[in-house]
Amino acid sequence: MASATTLDRDSSTMGAGGEDFASLLDATLGADTGFAGSVVTGKVIRIDDDVAVVDVGLKSEGRVPLREFAPQGQKPEVKPGDLVELFVERYEDRDGSIVLSREKARREEAWTNLEKQFQAGVRVNGVIFGRVKGGFTVDLGGAVAFLPGSQVDIRPVRDVGPLMGSPQPFQILKMDRARGNIVVSRRAVLEETRAEQRSELIQGLKEGMVLDGVVKNITDYGAFVDLGGVDGLLHVTDIAWRRINHPSEALTIGQPVKVQVIRFNPETQRISLGMKQLMADPWEGVAAKYPVNGKFSGRVTNITDYGAFVELEPGVEGLVHVSEMSWTKKNVHPGKIVATSQEVEVLILDVDEPKRRISLGLKQAQGNPWEVFMEQNPPGTVVEGEIRNITEFGLFVGLAPEIDGMVHMSDLSWDLAPEQAMANYNKGDMVKAKVLDVDIEKERISLGIKQLEADPAAEVLDKVRKGDVVTCVVTKVESNGIEVKVDEVLTGFIRRAELARDRNDQRPEKFAIGEKVDAKVTAVDRAARRLALTIKGKEIEEEREAVKEFGTSDSGASLGDILGAAIRRRNLSSDE
Repeated sequence: MASATTLDRDSSTMGAGGEDFASLLDATLGADTGFAGSVVTGKVIRIDDDVAVVDVGLKSEGRVPLREFAPQGQKPEVKPGDLVELFVERYEDRDGSIVLSREKARREEAWTNLEKQFQAGVRVNGVIFGRVKGGFTVDLGGAVAFLPGSQVDIRPVRDVGPLMGSPQPFQILKMDRARGNIVVSRRAVLEETRAEQRSELIQGLKEGMVLDGVVKNITDYGAFVDLGGVDGLLHVTDIAWRRINHPSEALTIGQPVKVQVIRFNPETQRISLGMKQLMADPWEGVAAKYPVNGKFSGRVTNITDYGAFVELEPGVEGLVHVSEMSWTKKNVHPGKIVATSQEVEVLILDVDEPKRRISLGLKQAQGNPWEVFMEQNPPGTVVEGEIRNITEFGLFVGLAPEIDGMVHMSDLSWDLAPEQAMANYNKGDMVKAKVLDVDIEKERISLGIKQLEADPAAEVLDKVRKGDVVTCVVTKVESNGIEVKVDEVLTGFIRRAELARDRNDQRPEKFAIGEKVDAKVTAVDRAARRLALTIKGKEIEEEREAVKEFGTSDSGASLGDILGAAIRRRNLSSDE
């Protein structure tokens, strides 16, 4: 079919017939044939493959691709007989057809409607269908708008996939028809809706209410939960009955949660939430469940300078004080005895259910090593161990991995002086010793090495009594007296003032080492195996006995005569 312009140009050569044809064309199309750029209504005649053939009331039919009859990503729904609005791009193309566009018709219609809605400030519906630099493309019923990434949601959205392809409300921020630019915001709609929901929620909010929310943000001290327009704080101590060191151990951002309103301040609009309040309290009946002196297993959840917390069950913890952690490790940080998450066995020491406190003992569950040692090694038992330490007062001998016994320097030798006996031992030496005493309360074990042998002076000690006169051998001469040996095994000491009856003769230097002297026993110290002796007392007693037997000076006899007679008698007795 020839165009109207061509017909007008050729009418001069056609004669009357040509003039009649031109008049007929004008009558059919009208004098103004400027259809291009206008929107017309057409009827779908048929569907040919992927195009729709449409009659718009002109001599020619138009062909419109089917994809223009549906939004992006959706299946077109068009059938013969449907009336559709189309945009006339050109009245004729080179094939003699009208070039029509359903998409541009929708766009023109959409722009007109959107301008009205923009002026009125109302929301519009659209579908996010594509991603571009800095944001997304939105189909607003035929018009394509730009959605900046910052305007998608109130908070950053990692995955926009669930939003794409589904109708969403938007607010038009800016329109420029000349440039074909539309900028929309989904965030503005959400904020407005959120404000409405917040106002409605705040008005009806009461303590004790149970609400559904979504974890919005996580901090070190808790989590903020979106209740639908208003946020509440879920403190870390109110997440669960069990100990939680950080909220991220139990919660994740975006997680739906059910919470209870614990406190609500209408003035500040601060909301405190709790999750554990919706669970059964594990502390109810805990005293009956964990009786005193009962032994239970638990997990170390936290370690402090003063002890370690042990979880007996989720939500129920007890404290093992540092003093109850080890029998042998004193003044040691709890972290060197137990580790976090370690399974341990503990003994219940005390339960205070109202205060939610349980005192636990770690060492009590393991048994007192001194009690165990005493059961296995009562006093008199011979043990063997390594000398772990040497002090100025004795030796420490290892008896168990963490138990030492002490050999006092006085229990090293029967004969040698303590200092001399100490010199015979070195750290690391293996020694045998006899258990002398076990003090469980003071956690002490006394050992003796010299007790492995019989006391050589025991027989002499059994025979010597106070008042006896014994023969001694001088072993040491000192300024304050002399040291002597009795029967070569028992040590005695005669003080300077006890060396003679006469003061002028009380001189230690007049005695020689190895010299034999007779002395009277004044005291017997069995523990120290020593005798206290006196020569002076022996002489006074001898004088008294002589005077009694041979007379007194009052009867006319001199003291010299009396003592002479006594001495002669003693000599005669010794000669016999």
